[in-house]
Amino acid sequence: MKRILVAGVSGAIGGALAAALLARDEESGEKSIVIGLCRDPLAVSEPLRSHSRLTLLAWNAEDERSPEAVVKALEKLVPAENGLDAFIYAAGLLHDGALFPEKRLEELQASSLARAFAVNATGFALLAQALLPWFRHRDFKRMVAISAKVGSIEDNHLGGWYAYRSSKAALNMLVRTLSVELPRRCKPIVCVALHPGTTDSALSEPFRQSLAQLQVHSAIETAENLLSVIEKLTPEDNGRFVSWDGSSLPW
Repeated sequence: MKRILVAGVSGAIGGALAAALLARDEESGEKSIVIGLCRDPLAVSEPLRSHSRLTLLAWNAEDERSPEAVVKALEKLVPAENGLDAFIYAAGLLHDGALFPEKRLEELQASSLARAFAVNATGFALLAQALLPWFRHRDFKRMVAISAKVGSIEDNHLGGWYAYRSSKAALNMLVRTLSVELPRRCKPIVCVALHPGTTDSALSEPFRQSLAQLQVHSAIETAENLLSVIEKLTPEDNGRFVSWDGSSLPW
């Protein structure tokens, strides 16, 4: 993977993935280009923000016109005919201000559903649509959506978290549907949903006490786990829902 686009680099997992990709190159001597998307490039921490091989582009998952601006900027960095080797969607929204995981049906709000779907699902679909011309080259491509195990319909035994669960389930369906179409148009390619495991981040901070019994990884550890899975993907993995350790998860 030498030309990689990561959406959500201002978040813990997205930023760690970008940093891990760049560090990997320094160890191997390769010179990859990493394009990072986020709402506010200034929110990306140093020294990542000033890295010579990371280009940051403003992108808002809640703005359906934002992918058009990304495409215009990307064309100047990596022409479509050169293509991308990987697109990793690491943007995600669990809580923000008035939005918080619901414990009961009475807590569900239409605005929460709309925001969760916009960031966790719709943003991925619209970027995949916009980036399609960059995935038509003849080399092997990877399209990866960072999902969540709680988005599994079959594995839902606890209930609650309506907006987050539903939006991640929608993301999984988008991945599964893309995995049917993309090989017809962009072969060879793999499109998967990837569960990162429980990560120590701002997203999980409000639930620290309830996570005490779980295996919690640092953002760096999560990124290393995910890259290990991503780099081993083959066309035969297309359409899978994969956990951070490479095992399969139920849809």
